[in-house]
Amino acid sequence: MTEIANQDDQVLPFQLDKADVRGRIARLDGVLNQILQQHDYPEEVSAQVAEAAIITALIGQTIDIRWKLSVQIRGDGPLRIVATDYYGPTAAGEPAKLRAWASYDPETLPQATGTGFEKIGKGMFAILIDQGDGMKPYQGITALGGKSLSDCAEAYFAQSEQLPTRFRTLAGQSKTPAGEMAWRAGGIMLQHMPKASPSILQEKDADTAPVSLSEDDQENWNRVNILLDTVEETELIGPFVSKPQLLLRLFHEESPRIFEPQKIEFGCTCSADKVRQTMSIYSAKDIQKMTTPEGTVTADCQFCGEHYVLDPQGLGFEAKKDS
Repeated sequence: MTEIANQDDQVLPFQLDKADVRGRIARLDGVLNQILQQHDYPEEVSAQVAEAAIITALIGQTIDIRWKLSVQIRGDGPLRIVATDYYGPTAAGEPAKLRAWASYDPETLPQATGTGFEKIGKGMFAILIDQGDGMKPYQGITALGGKSLSDCAEAYFAQSEQLPTRFRTLAGQSKTPAGEMAWRAGGIMLQHMPKASPSILQEKDADTAPVSLSEDDQENWNRVNILLDTVEETELIGPFVSKPQLLLRLFHEESPRIFEPQKIEFGCTCSADKVRQTMSIYSAKDIQKMTTPEGTVTADCQFCGEHYVLDPQGLGFEAKKDS
């Protein structure tokens, strides 16, 4: 069991050669708890953050080193925002970084009916990829729909990438050996391999219909989806079945190939300099309104909770211009 626990906070890429399908298995444990311990979310909000985090880890593993992938869910319900950031590793063999947060109305959320996902309401599911300085960011948006964030992610790939894609995710709390409650999340992503290997960043016509599969490809895709539906909750979320064991249990007849796993750590990129840069859009009058009686401007990072106390001198676009 210790060996399996050491495989948490990882994404395991794989390929099913007989079905021409690629995929990833991920589990989050320590990273997820670090994310949620930064906040005091209601359980239903934490569950949506956990699902968004595991989806982001599964998708993020596909991006190149040093790129940043963000998932943003925004709605008109009491659970207004769920946002995640995945930072690709800075070098081969290094861990990726993951962070997440949510915004909700504490007054209306308890009175709202429905599941945590339904409390997001009508809105959008967006994926943004920052390729670095000098490169145009990629953005894809689809409407919220279905019964979960996983359904939204599937709809995104069908609409924006024209790639048949399935997600199976689960998040929940369990007791640790110390008797404390802790969060765990697990997920599997399957994706039919494109014949022409189009990039996830390739521009596509929004009116283009999803790629149609040949009869053989459709049969293969249906078969692996049926196998995916047999996964049990205890297998998906662990901690008694390792990711390679789970892969073989589900797809042993599909000639699975396993690739190098990607380690994930909690990571936040906030800094005092970035806060000052954010403040540069405000006028001196705006900065004056933000200044506390103690003569400082304060700001909190939504992701990690870091508290910044800044000198109002030098903040705002007018101060930047004067300097």
